[in-house]
Amino acid sequence: MQVSCIPLAHTRQFSSLFQAFISGQENLKPLYGEFPDLEGFRKQIEQKKFDAQKRQTLVSVLEKQYAELDSKPDFRVLLDEKTFTVTSGHQLNLFTGPLYVIFKLVTAINLARRLKQEFPEYTFVPVYWMATEDHDFEEINHFRLSGKTHTWHTQQKGAVGRMNPKELATLFKEIPERLPLFEQAYLQHNTLADAVRYYIHELLGPEGLICIDADDRALKAEFRPVIEDDLFNHTAFKLVEEASEKLEALGYKQQVTPREINFFYLNEGIRERLVPDENGVRVNDTRMTFERDEIQQLLDQSPELFSPNVILRPVYQEVILPNLAYLGGPGELAYWLQLKPVFDHYQIPYPILMPRNFAMIISQATQRRIQNLGLTPEGLFEDEATLRRQYVERHAAYSLDIQPDLQQMLDALEAMRTKAVQVNPTLDGHIKAEAQKLRNWAERLDRRLVASEAQKQETGVRHLSELKAYLFPGGGLQERTDNFLNFYLANPAFISQLLDIFDPFCYEFYMLTEA
Repeated sequence: MQVSCIPLAHTRQFSSLFQAFISGQENLKPLYGEFPDLEGFRKQIEQKKFDAQKRQTLVSVLEKQYAELDSKPDFRVLLDEKTFTVTSGHQLNLFTGPLYVIFKLVTAINLARRLKQEFPEYTFVPVYWMATEDHDFEEINHFRLSGKTHTWHTQQKGAVGRMNPKELATLFKEIPERLPLFEQAYLQHNTLADAVRYYIHELLGPEGLICIDADDRALKAEFRPVIEDDLFNHTAFKLVEEASEKLEALGYKQQVTPREINFFYLNEGIRERLVPDENGVRVNDTRMTFERDEIQQLLDQSPELFSPNVILRPVYQEVILPNLAYLGGPGELAYWLQLKPVFDHYQIPYPILMPRNFAMIISQATQRRIQNLGLTPEGLFEDEATLRRQYVERHAAYSLDIQPDLQQMLDALEAMRTKAVQVNPTLDGHIKAEAQKLRNWAERLDRRLVASEAQKQETGVRHLSELKAYLFPGGGLQERTDNFLNFYLANPAFISQLLDIFDPFCYEFYMLTEA
């Protein structure tokens, strides 16, 4: 692939908060720990201590979860106190979901490799945190392939990782492409969690990536002190509220809203919020209530029934993993900036926040269209109205720029106003109003000239609109909509090429043109 990079700011796709963070803006530094550079990782390694018993629990859980796979990673490396993880997480989207999920995982793999080069006395393991406990099925039940969206319809409820994916047999019938890896994953496994682990291991396991399903009794038992504190003391609610106020004082909006209790009740077919009740705790939208001693007993005996929400899931991650960094997109890293006081309260090292890599994939045919339309890589990110105007002006037989002529008229009107107010000052407002009418008239004329010329250049303008719609589906970035199979099916080396190209410390936008 041909590779070029442009600054993230030039894409107009990233929030001011995210750009301030990656530029190291001083006023944000109290909201996070170490900066995502090599010096930051050196300090993070010194800070991170992880209990040997927790390592043993982690290895036991992973060995159990991978038991049915033919080939397995050697998880014993995680028992070594000099082994650390770097983690990225995502929902269990169909067929991996949008392209950026693969970008996340590739970035994590490359980060582990780079850290090994820089700190050879340590071992670094890339981890995919599978959001198996998430219950928002509508966010994961579809994927886009060859311009068409395919959707999984089901009556199953509760945590998506526990759902049976064999219903997807009907979906495979409507997909013209053969997808044997995913057929094996979805149709030969009884849970979505097992299916996703299977295909991710096939795609990226050889690169060292491991998957973890935190919906596990032994792992939840390690998180029990935090669960108890949240149920009865609502500590995270207070701390995140304060952090959110600080973020807003800096001019940024809070990304997530804490609740008094930041856990769901998780059981077969149900994942519902736990809310305070006058006598204890209630399961939202159900008749289930627990008095204080009952909820305490439930926690002691069955910690797996408590599922953290977006506020405490990051804390759970750092409790059960010897983790150094979390890799995510702009929205994820933004809400992490509200959470540092919670980590401080529980005396858990706050991980390095690291942006994943960002990219657009451009085929040879698309590159030819871009060149024929006279566009540049950065120019692609202009809004369509601006691009249309620029294209029309470049190809017009006559100049469409009426601004010099308008300025002459306004200058003449201003000269008249200067003379007139010397004779009659009350004419000042009248002449200024006429000048504004002239500007408004010129604006309407400008639009009509451009529209008339656009009709003459209808074919080129249509090609431009089609290009924008193809590269920016629904007006957003390609990586947020298109599935990796759009590229992988024609190029089985696609993931290997990304591994070779992406630099985890490059905080720019990759433009990748297929050779």
